[in-house]
Amino acid sequence: MKLLTVTIPCYNSEEYMDHAIETVLVGGEEIEILLIDDGSTDRTPQKADAYEKKYPAIVRAIHQKNKGHGGAVNTGIQNAKGMYFKVLDSDDWVDREAFLQVLDILRDLKNSRKYVDMFLCNYVYEKLSKHKSKSIGFTNVMPVGRIFTWNQCKHFNMSQNILMHSVIYRTKMLRHSGMVLPEHTFYVDNLFAYIPFPYIKTLYYLDVDLYRYYIGREDQSVNENVMISRIDQQLRVNKLMIDAHDLTRIENERLQNYMVKYLGMIMLVSTALLVKIGTKESLRTRDELWDYLKRNRGMYKLVNKRLWCKGGQLRSKLGNGFIRLVYTLAQRFFGFN
Repeated sequence: MKLLTVTIPCYNSEEYMDHAIETVLVGGEEIEILLIDDGSTDRTPQKADAYEKKYPAIVRAIHQKNKGHGGAVNTGIQNAKGMYFKVLDSDDWVDREAFLQVLDILRDLKNSRKYVDMFLCNYVYEKLSKHKSKSIGFTNVMPVGRIFTWNQCKHFNMSQNILMHSVIYRTKMLRHSGMVLPEHTFYVDNLFAYIPFPYIKTLYYLDVDLYRYYIGREDQSVNENVMISRIDQQLRVNKLMIDAHDLTRIENERLQNYMVKYLGMIMLVSTALLVKIGTKESLRTRDELWDYLKRNRGMYKLVNKRLWCKGGQLRSKLGNGFIRLVYTLAQRFFGFN
């Protein structure tokens, strides 16, 4: 069994996929790299095949009809032969030195027959066009360099979200969670770093900047204008998160607090985008989204304890202005789009 599977979803990625692949090739034959060609129409399929031919003990190229990012990740999970599972987007990259440190620890855990359900590292927002970067770490929240449980986690600040970029899952646990991401849908990374969480019992945090998350392409899914044009998909993911778990039944209070906080953040983003659109229809859709959450009164009460969530529901110019301000401040401070 391989130590780690790195799945790289690739759709028309010929211009930048090399960088992502080269940064994880340093892991050698102890890992496998799955290049999921998701129905590309450029030279991505040929490049994926060339990598498999050059590194047959490490790289596997898998070609499929276009299913979107979620469908590519699903294929990676289905085909993974690694004990652990990581997703790397084709326009991002990892720090090579940090990656080797991660592999050293995963190897030591395996050799000592100690396993963790989720391994975490820091991730970095890279705004290369503005020569800015922002690292998101968890040293004030989690024990460093040892196995722990949710009970050992402290309070997560607003900026401290466990994203797809920060996690490495134990493949067995991931499959046990039953997570299947929706196809042809953007923003499914929010589901990837949410649905499996109640199945996670043991965690490990290494304080290194592993994942480099590129921000800046005009066609990037997190570009605000693109998000507004795809608001239907943002809302679909938001509702799937609401449906995924009844958070009132999460017995571990620390885990419950984090999942409520993260769901609240996604509600904030959805609400802010609908307010920015500013039409009667979009504002009506905002109200419908909150009504959707209110179907579970217990979950609604948990989410509504947060100030920004209360403000996001104010059906007035004051409320709309408040949610715009909170969203703009978050953009500027955290640099997420």
